[in-house]
Amino acid sequence: MNVLGAVLYGVGNLFHPRMLWLMVWPMLVSLAVWGTAALVLWTQLAFWLAQLIKDWVFGLVQFDLGSVATFLANVALLLFFVPLVYLTALFILGAFGMQKMVDHVAAGSFPRLQRRRSGGTAGSVWNAVVTLAGMVLLFIVSLPLWLVPVLWPVITLAILSWVNQRLLRYDALAEHADAVEMRRIWRDRRGALYLLGFLLALTAYIPFVGFVAPVVFGLAFIRTLLGALQELRDKSSLLQPSE
Repeated sequence: MNVLGAVLYGVGNLFHPRMLWLMVWPMLVSLAVWGTAALVLWTQLAFWLAQLIKDWVFGLVQFDLGSVATFLANVALLLFFVPLVYLTALFILGAFGMQKMVDHVAAGSFPRLQRRRSGGTAGSVWNAVVTLAGMVLLFIVSLPLWLVPVLWPVITLAILSWVNQRLLRYDALAEHADAVEMRRIWRDRRGALYLLGFLLALTAYIPFVGFVAPVVFGLAFIRTLLGALQELRDKSSLLQPSE
């Protein structure tokens, strides 16, 4: 299934009763946590960031650009706030809901697909830790580029595209694939996975759409990867000599 078909699959299954609850509660928890943090810290952070922008980005300009710096500070905070909300929802979804989503997709589209269970809770937690560490490292490496405000959206989307595909691909396959199958599918479907990750990062900024995006794209990742696993096993069975 192509990327568009996988996304449409996710949209089509969004209003299944089991998916509706998964759509609502992780995002509400995330919004409550980060919304409270924003109410308490936003003004102070915006002021500090505006001063930093004035000193480092506009330091050589002889004009008063305080209002521009304030605007850019609020844009930067928004670029950080939105990913924090939906990534937190994704982590919650991965921990408490991804297995239900995998079962839903498998029962409806791949009922005969053998479960080889190469992954588990420990693997999922480790994958989340590595993903979080990778995100921090990418942010640190890209720090010089943040001196150019026009690059902020590009940097954010690039980092989040990697984070999204890294976070969701493991849980989508852990129940059904073995380690060798996982690595091969991730390599062969790298382009589709990054495109899905990019679309998730992009839609997270669209009002209301961002609210449902984690579940829609979680389902899309699962449908794409289980479909790839089915194709891989079908090809392997054809190559095996008959008795």
